[in-house]
Amino acid sequence: MIVNRYKMRGNVVAYNLGGMGCSAGLIAIDLAKNLLQVHPNTYALVVSTENMTLNAYLGSNRSMLVTNSLFRMGGAAILLSNRQSDRRHAKYRLIHTVRVHKGSDDRHYTCVTQEEDKEGKVGVALSKDLMSVAGEALKTNITTLGPLVLPISEQLLFLATIVLKKVFNLHIKSYVPDFKLAFEHFCIHAGGRGVLDELEKSLKLSPWHMEPSRMTLYRFGNTSSSSLWYELAYCEAKGRIKKGDRVWQIAFGSGFKCNSAVWQAIRTVDRVVKENPWIEEIEKFPVHVPKVVPIVA
Repeated sequence: MIVNRYKMRGNVVAYNLGGMGCSAGLIAIDLAKNLLQVHPNTYALVVSTENMTLNAYLGSNRSMLVTNSLFRMGGAAILLSNRQSDRRHAKYRLIHTVRVHKGSDDRHYTCVTQEEDKEGKVGVALSKDLMSVAGEALKTNITTLGPLVLPISEQLLFLATIVLKKVFNLHIKSYVPDFKLAFEHFCIHAGGRGVLDELEKSLKLSPWHMEPSRMTLYRFGNTSSSSLWYELAYCEAKGRIKKGDRVWQIAFGSGFKCNSAVWQAIRTVDRVVKENPWIEEIEKFPVHVPKVVPIVA
């Protein structure tokens, strides 16, 4: 559809990352980065979207009905370039991508699966282990990402706790580095309130840092792999992105996968952009979202 709509050349190379779940967007960014590193003077277009109709569930299993009420249609397009002349037009520079796949473990593999219910109707089932599985995948991801972005003081504290646990067998909690020292903005996949609550607690983030993710979930729902770009657009519409700021995007997906991308703003981003999905209503946000939704009998 995209090649036809924009009448692209016959030698365009297209990759379909369907089936990668909510983390497909960052997987595509990582693929685009690798392609741009070996093909000079090139553009890469990443399109992230959610197709709800593919996984619509028509049965009565409660654990499989959740996806019907949580996911929403959404879409975003990101243009990447390795042309030096495009630097003056670009918003961000891609610094790091880190990908973690835990599919070899059965708990991770079965926590989000497409399957048939007792009546033979196909849907996506979510395991009760989802939160703990996500936490383990995130821990593996930040263990890889930490040395790339954290100041030396935080790395030493993290290393010290590992040595005390592994070498001296001390029963102490693992030190969670302060990632606020490495990033100004956090875009965490808006997979659900429980996921956001857990990451806010685990990473010791403030409500201000969580605002883009929470408002995206409130306004647009879970738009799958495109949710990270709605969150980044929120930061831009609020006028938060200043030159030199670093943005950490964290995506979770079936498999189970946890992927990260780190961007640095090349310039202060203009908040008044007509393509921004928030721009006509950004003054209404943030709104208060109660922790517990009252049920009216």
